Amino acid sequence: MPSSSLCISLEKLWIIGLISIIYSCVFSSGLMANFSELSSSLSFTSSSHMSNGSISHNISNSSVAEAGTSLEVISLNKLSSSLEQLLIESTCEYSDADIVVEGIAVGVHRCILASRSKFFHELFRREKGSLEKDGKPKYCMSELLPYGNVGYEAFLIFLSYLYTGKLKPSPMEVSTCVDNVCAHDSCRPAITFAVELMYASSIFQVPELVSLFQRRLLNFVRKALAEDVIPILVVAFHCQSSQLIAQCVDRIAVSNLDNISIEKELPHEVADKIKQLRRKPISDDENNTEAGDPLREKRIKRIHMALDSDDVELVKLLLTESDISLDDANALHYCASYCDLKVMSEVLSLGLANVNLRNSRGFTVLHIAAMRKEPSVIVSLLAKGASALDLTSDGQSAVSICRRLTRPKDYNAKTEQGQEANKDRLCIDILEREMRRNPLGGSASITSHTMVDDLHMKLLYLENRGISSCT
Repeated sequence: MPSSSLCISLEKLWIIGLISIIYSCVFSSGLMANFSELSSSLSFTSSSHMSNGSISHNISNSSVAEAGTSLEVISLNKLSSSLEQLLIESTCEYSDADIVVEGIAVGVHRCILASRSKFFHELFRREKGSLEKDGKPKYCMSELLPYGNVGYEAFLIFLSYLYTGKLKPSPMEVSTCVDNVCAHDSCRPAITFAVELMYASSIFQVPELVSLFQRRLLNFVRKALAEDVIPILVVAFHCQSSQLIAQCVDRIAVSNLDNISIEKELPHEVADKIKQLRRKPISDDENNTEAGDPLREKRIKRIHMALDSDDVELVKLLLTESDISLDDANALHYCASYCDLKVMSEVLSLGLANVNLRNSRGFTVLHIAAMRKEPSVIVSLLAKGASALDLTSDGQSAVSICRRLTRPKDYNAKTEQGQEANKDRLCIDILEREMRRNPLGGSASITSHTMVDDLHMKLLYLENRGISSCT
């Protein structure tokens, strides 16, 4: 079936399911003008054909079919546009419920959502929601989702599809990054936005969108960095997409992503499947390099467990009981990924670890800290001599890593009094400032105590100014 015919058939199914319920919404919202205009067009067209009955036999069947198809497309587009006004026009505020997403109330019409989604049909039949002052029931997105996350912009795109039957393009401010050289075809913001829409489509039971975003995520799997496949695999697991799971598992199994990240960030059964694939004997397989002395791996794991418990004293004891060093355990890399600033600072103060050490993937500790986007951790590393100029094996610096993870919306967000500091922009600013200060590199990165104090003071000011305004 041609794609245009398929599109028309899908829209016909959509309109048949909606028309009886939507009629009342359209009537009450004052949009009958559009319907009257459409009805006039239909009546005129019909009477025109009837009045020229004498020549109707000269009109070929194909012409009639084409005219009918065009008329259907026009009418569907008009209805779609009319329903969209219910979402975007402030003068069409006839919503009868609110769904709160990221603290923002989104007005919805329960009859439309219930007719388009089995999830919402069951929700509205079962629960009335908490009533607001104006009497409208309110539902919180975080309470509707059993897993995953759906952001404000992703929900608006999803909601627009329910109302109009058309999928809008992804907003650039939340589906691209601030790296000027990125093609935005597989960076983390692009993937995250598609993942959010996959969660919404699956949880709210809109199967045609599930299929669409599954295909989109499959395309990402082939191009994305190994660490960026992790959120795709997690959503595939929760949404029980076997094809997507298989593709992600195979992609990660042959990558150089370390087993620690796999164990910490993936569901247990999925992590086990990947590790089983990696154990298979493959000639010249660089990814089996992690398989080694079980006793050594056990000792390294004990150090990581001690770090998870924030027990640096236990870490010191474990170091004295074996020949495993902090560098052998990639302790600073682990801290930069999973520990708080206090533990990181205590481990750094031991003076037993190389702050510019590269792990098995070629990432320095600063590269890992840039992925976490925590300004205080970045400043602590720079203060101990971490180099902001070191590149990964694929040519990324810490600041380019940070930029590829940051959405324009977050980078350009203004921090109001009482709000948390804009950490996304702060991380990038700190790293760019360090690269400008030390463009040629050197044995140590930040050597000036004045510079260190300046950065710490900036952090304290930005992170605490909201607190001072409330006291």
